[in-house]
Amino acid sequence: MPHLDSAYRFARWLTRSADDADDVAQEAILRAYRGFDALRGSDVKAWLLTIVRNCHSTALKQQQRRAQVPLPEEHDTQDGHAFIASTPDPESASIRRDEEQTLERLIAGLPDDYREVLILREIEDMRYREIAAVTNLPMGTVMSRLARARSVLKEHWLLQANGEPHAVL
Repeated sequence: MPHLDSAYRFARWLTRSADDADDVAQEAILRAYRGFDALRGSDVKAWLLTIVRNCHSTALKQQQRRAQVPLPEEHDTQDGHAFIASTPDPESASIRRDEEQTLERLIAGLPDDYREVLILREIEDMRYREIAAVTNLPMGTVMSRLARARSVLKEHWLLQANGEPHAVL
C-alpha cells in the first residue's frame, strides 16, 4: 500500500489516460496481492512498478489486437491540482501552471522508451539499478536512454521558451 501512489502515477504516465491508468493500477495491485508470497528480495517498489509496466504492456497488446485506438482525452482538470503548487501570487501561480502544462506536454511527447526511464528516475526517484530491473534493460541502456530523454526534453523546452515553432516527437 505505501507504493500505491507511485504505481498509479507510473500507470498514468504510461497510459496517458486517467481511466486507463485506473484499470492498469488496479490490475497491477491485484496481481501483486496474488503474487506477494513469491516476492524475493526487499525492493517492493521496483517489483510493483514492474508489474504495472507488464500490465500496461498486456493492456496495450490487447488494444492492438482489438484494433481500437482510444481517443485522446481533453485537458484533465480533475488531476491538474496535483501538479500545481500553492503560491500567494496569482501571476506566479499562472506562470507555474503554464510551465507545468508545457513540461507535461513535452514529457508526454517523448518516445515511450525515453519517457518511461525519465519518469522512473525523475518523478519516482528510482536508482538506475531499480529502473533496469523494472524495464528489464541493461543499466547502460537505461543511462543512455535517460541522457537522451533529458537532452530531447531540454531542447524542446528551450524551443518552447524562445517561442520558436517546434514539433514534439
